[in-house]
Amino acid sequence: MDFFPTLLADLRAETADLEALLDGADWELPTPAEGWAIRDQVSHLAWFDEAAVRAVTDPGSLREGVSESFVDDLVAEARALPAAEVHAWFRKARARMLGLFATLDPRQRVPWYGPPMSAASFVTARLMETWAHGQDVADALGVVRTPTARLRHVATLGVRAMPYGFAVRGRPVPSDPVRVELAMPDGTPWTAGAPEARDVVRGPMLDFCLLVTQRRHLDDLRLEVTGESARAWMEIAQAFAGPPGKGRAPSGEIQGDSG
Repeated sequence: MDFFPTLLADLRAETADLEALLDGADWELPTPAEGWAIRDQVSHLAWFDEAAVRAVTDPGSLREGVSESFVDDLVAEARALPAAEVHAWFRKARARMLGLFATLDPRQRVPWYGPPMSAASFVTARLMETWAHGQDVADALGVVRTPTARLRHVATLGVRAMPYGFAVRGRPVPSDPVRVELAMPDGTPWTAGAPEARDVVRGPMLDFCLLVTQRRHLDDLRLEVTGESARAWMEIAQAFAGPPGKGRAPSGEIQGDSG
């Protein structure tokens, strides 16, 4: 599948953008994630990159699930490490994961803390996590990132994860289909879902990605949501595996032009 090398290259590029943010940063700065500093965002990525390698090489070693307290406990344990060691850990874990996944068939099924995924979907999920935690780092530093076409991967995962968001909350998936119509950072249209659907989510791709990664509240985004099913989805959307996230409280201010 020709797209897989491109997907891996996009994850490498997203990693490089995160590294640029971390260069010279104060790793003890608090981020919008309650109780998490920049160092915690990086140790979280490093731990789950290592878990990604275990998912391929020793799938029986994975826990059956991951709770919010488990994630926080992992972060707390890593606070005993100097920031330089956390950075080295992340770099080593990310390089090993990228090298391993480059050898896989993109269709190979990989177990995870949510439903098993193809290797291609798994890499997409790691890109989403890198971008989302990179957003937390950027917010801590007061940096506005320039959105890239790589957001299409995050948007794709956000759409595909719609049923999971309801299932993890013990709620039925709405029966009405939802259409997603987004503008990529360069203005190119991007769509998903049945063209005839009456329930629609429209707006900038960046805003949609900020919502499905729970980095912004719906009230602070330029998304037009039409229909009860679309509204129900947008209120609980999550593109990540695991328990429902806490989300972010509305700031009362609409974000700047993100289209």
